[in-house]
This record gives sequence, structure tokens and C-alpha cells, in this order.
Amino acid sequence: MTEVAWGAEAWSEVRASLDRCIKCTVCETACPVAAVTELFPGPKTVGPQAERFRTGGHSPDLSVDYCSGCGICSRVCPQEVRIAELNSRARSELKRERGAPLRDQLVARPGLLGRAGRPVAPLFNWAMANSLIRWAGERTVGIHRKAPVPRSTTRTFSYWVGHHVGTRSARRVVYFHGCSTQWYEPYVGQKVTAILEHNGFQVVIPKQDCCGLPLQSNGLFPAARKAVTKLARQLVPDGTGDLPVISSSTSCGLMLKREAREILGADSPELRSVSARTYDIFEFLLELHQRGELRTDFKPVPLTVAYHAPCQQQNQLIGKPALEILRLIPGLRLVELDRSCCGIAGTYGVKREKYEIAMRVGEPLFADIQAEGPDLVACDSETCRWQISAATGATSVHPLEILHRAYGGS
Repeated sequence: MTEVAWGAEAWSEVRASLDRCIKCTVCETACPVAAVTELFPGPKTVGPQAERFRTGGHSPDLSVDYCSGCGICSRVCPQEVRIAELNSRARSELKRERGAPLRDQLVARPGLLGRAGRPVAPLFNWAMANSLIRWAGERTVGIHRKAPVPRSTTRTFSYWVGHHVGTRSARRVVYFHGCSTQWYEPYVGQKVTAILEHNGFQVVIPKQDCCGLPLQSNGLFPAARKAVTKLARQLVPDGTGDLPVISSSTSCGLMLKREAREILGADSPELRSVSARTYDIFEFLLELHQRGELRTDFKPVPLTVAYHAPCQQQNQLIGKPALEILRLIPGLRLVELDRSCCGIAGTYGVKREKYEIAMRVGEPLFADIQAEGPDLVACDSETCRWQISAATGATSVHPLEILHRAYGGS
């Protein structure tokens, strides 16, 4: 199959799914955005219903930009209509026709922001905590003054990698760490590496850039295709073409597994290969456990941890493997937070016109966390962790940080 045909066929299958829509409104009922604002008329209306008119030359309806892209509609549809994917394409057409604001261009490029912030990290962090500067940013750029922003760091994950003496082993994996680990949370990557090495793996960490997901989410498809195609090449350095690719970011992992092909129509031999070999970190560890290969020399962790499974983790349709692994840790009290969405949806909730919508979407989750009062909140998605901490004041961590503690790490 040719490069163009492979991507085109994937999108053709997505679009053909709209003919299976029976207007049952299950997606409308499940949509967290439509439940809190009339600005978004619902996934069925904006998705399969409107898509039939888009091919007739009609401009996309502006309301499609209020879809957060959480993917819940596609997940709950009994007819397997790819509603969220249709909406994402429609947003791209909207931005192509009308242009994307500077704000969207900026937040869609975390690598650019990370590189700019790193040399002046203390100043950047001070500015992001200054209410006057945040107010000015809201007025001029359009990023809400209360929206959660990560803390910049002067020493990136790649800096740590350059000084790390790793384990040599016949069993090897490739680690796809993503932008947040590189620029804002290098300790997450360090703990992923430690966990995998503790289980007997040599961790190959190639130089890598953004997967293009923020670009895709903001409707900037040409740039997103270029980014994910480049990343796929970076993730197959010499001698690693058959190794598992481990992702610690659920949204970025989903991008490689499926969305780059199904939404962007992106394709390359490297992307096909990487897509077939990408695992969420806990998905990979659970498979090890099921084969009796996971080390379970856990120390007790006497904490109460509330766990929220983010949307893009659930959209991978792999269950909740983090919960299954954490349940193996002695002394740990786990509380599963049975809520659909925290509202942030990557860059969606940081935007001035969508911040309040995002907060209303997340209110049930925030209330559950505050009522429970856990020692920690665990969540696999970085932007969801930042949203949860900002909204509740709770300390939110990646669940692998708890696993790392159980293995004796600090």
C-alpha cells in the first residue's frame, strides 16, 4: 500500500462510520462539554449529522471548536461511529478556512515554549505565579489568568539522560517520554527509567521531539503530520526496529498508537512500525505481570491514593492497568474516582473562552477529591495532573511515581 493510500484508507474508514449513526443520542448524554454549556450543541449534532453537509461545500459550524476532543463520544457510541475523530477533522477545516489565532499557534508547540523557558526558568516560574502578569497575558494572548501552567526547569530530561549510566541488558525497550517530561517533569522520565531497569530492561532513549498532538488538537494538521512523522523516525534508531516503544504520557501514546493515522491520515514506514509497537507504561508492566515477569519486591506504601483515569488513557481501550499494578503494593489504599473528565483536555481549558467550561466539566471530579481528602491523587496524564492540583490544591502525581516508591525509590 502506498504512503498516501495507507493514511487515506484510515480516514476513509473513520468517515464511513458516520453512516452507522442511528441518532440514539448516547453520545449527547455522555458528552461532558454539552452538559455544561449551550455553546456546544453536542457530538451527534456537530459530528455525524453535520459531516454530511460538510462534503457539500458548507463551511464547518463554529461550534465544533467547543468540542474538547476528550473522545468520550466515540468510546460510548454503540454503533462505533468515530464522532470525536470527525469533529477533529472539522476543526482543522475551520482553522484552515479562518486561520488560527496566535494563542493557538503558541500553546500547540510545547517544545518551542519549553526551549524558550528553560534558560530563564526561575523568571518564567515567577511570572506565571504573578497575578498581574497573568491578567495581562489573558488580555493580550488569550490564555486564562487562572489556567494551570507547568513549572519550567533548567535541567531537562535529556540533560539527565546524557549523564545517566544505564543498565546493559539483552532485553531492551525504547522510551518515548514526550514534551512534558523533557521540559517540565524530568523526574517522571527518571522514574520510568528506574522502574524498567529494575525489571531487567535496557532503556534506549533516543533524541525526540513533539508527537504533534497539541497541533492536531488545535486544528493545525499539516504541522501535526510533519511532527509525528519526524518523531516516528526518531523512535527507530539503528537496531531498535523491533523493540517495544514505551510511553508515559497517555495522550501522546494514543497519538502514536492510533490518532496520527486515523485523524491526521499521517503515514510512513516508521510510523506504521512504531504504531504497532507502542505501549502505555502500565499496559506494558501489566503484560509483564501476567507472564510472571514483573518484579514484585514492593515495600509497603501506607498512603491513601485517589486514582483518576484520564480520557486519553481510557480511549486506548486497555482497561485501567495502573490500578491493577498499584493494587499489588502492600499498605496502599486506593480510591478509584469514577468520573469521566477533568475538563482540561490538553490545551482546551487554558484558553480564555473555554476555561470556565473546563472547570464546570471537572467540578464532579474535584468535589470527589476534596470529599475524599487523599494523601495523593494519581493520574496518568500530565495536563490532567496540573488541572487537578490547580483546582483542588491536592498533590497530583503520575501513578508510576507511587510504583517507584514501592520499589524503594524516593
